[in-house]
Amino acid sequence: MAIKVCKFGGTSMADGNVIKNVKKIIESDAERRFIVVSAPGKRYSGDTKVTDLLYACHEKLIKEGDCKKAFEPVRTRFCNIVKELNLNFDIASVLDETEERINTEKSEDFTASRGEYLSARIVAEVLGAKFIDAEDVIFFDSDGAFDGKSSYKAISAALSGVERAVFPGFYGKGANGKVKTFSRGGSDISGAVVARAVNASLYENWTDVSGFMACDPRIVDSPKWIKTISYRELRELSYMGANVLHADSIFPVRTANIPIRIKNTFRPEDEGTLICPVSRYTPMGTTVTGIAGKKNFTVIYIEKSLMNSEVGFISKVLDVVADEMIPIEHIPSGIDTMSLVIASDELEGGKLERVLERIKVAVAPDTMRVIENIALIATVGHGMSSSVGTSAKLFNAIASAEINVKMIDQGSSEINIIVGVKNDDYEKCIKAIYNGFFK
Repeated sequence: MAIKVCKFGGTSMADGNVIKNVKKIIESDAERRFIVVSAPGKRYSGDTKVTDLLYACHEKLIKEGDCKKAFEPVRTRFCNIVKELNLNFDIASVLDETEERINTEKSEDFTASRGEYLSARIVAEVLGAKFIDAEDVIFFDSDGAFDGKSSYKAISAALSGVERAVFPGFYGKGANGKVKTFSRGGSDISGAVVARAVNASLYENWTDVSGFMACDPRIVDSPKWIKTISYRELRELSYMGANVLHADSIFPVRTANIPIRIKNTFRPEDEGTLICPVSRYTPMGTTVTGIAGKKNFTVIYIEKSLMNSEVGFISKVLDVVADEMIPIEHIPSGIDTMSLVIASDELEGGKLERVLERIKVAVAPDTMRVIENIALIATVGHGMSSSVGTSAKLFNAIASAEINVKMIDQGSSEINIIVGVKNDDYEKCIKAIYNGFFK
């Protein structure tokens, strides 16, 4: 029988009534055998996510040496969930043990991970399934990177002969033997890791939306739903801010060609969005699949005559940036020019001034200037490479909206074109591009 791995996000764990719905979803399909859960999310506008409550616990613990008062909202939240589920489960003892370990460990990662841990304990009881602690089967190496080889082997062994199991998402164990978390939203990665370990036929990611939209619905009213999207397109859109799915969750399943389907816990009948390898991808018949972007970038523009003939010029510039531990988003270039596009927050604390001075010393540019408050917008789609006039259509749409383009970058894959505009033109530019291709 095929195996489906299901990950349920924070809204799916928000309260006992929603978890009852999750149980119905899981039990409606015998192939949904292995479940990964997040910490409880917001129940209503203005509510606080459990993970944020736990970060506040750690802060209180470090400042005052005890988190008892700060842990009370967490305790109340989980006690209420168990009560709403009418579950015969001694949650009070589990919470006591959790609070004691938080005070003993004094680790931010450990404290933050307890929302997922407690959710998984409860869901395992609800389903009558085996609870498997992520710190026993998901590992990180000494550099803090995910250790796939050890993790896949451990998960496979732990699930041998198991009909149904529940895992907490978001964390595993570091090389020092302590709990270590993925980046925020990392339960998506945990789900993908379990799916890869069991060679699942499908990884279902259940959230509070019915899949991906062609762009941000807060900017464009009722944008089109994306029925099918490739891993490559998703990677481009997720990286540029489309946040339905954690960008790094693609890698574990992509290596095994396991498709992902985004589903809505509150509308399980909706088809959702299927994410699949290019080899299994069926285009929607549109040139562009989606549009996404992010604000607040800084561009360092460097110009020097005969730059192209100076051996090692680019590597000297990049060595400066690397030495300052600054990631670069894009490097548009010309014969005598190059630009470094960097997230503005990476250049705070005097780093920008230091980088500029070091570049001057390293390569003696003729001109160097800084352009701040830039937004990057990516237009993505496999149909772009085979459609004549795509670029013309894109830039006509931007020009018609009277927006000045500060930067252009197109990947060699030809499935994306990235433009840089002023932060103030960000929303206006996305609307213009969307209307140009979808209306």
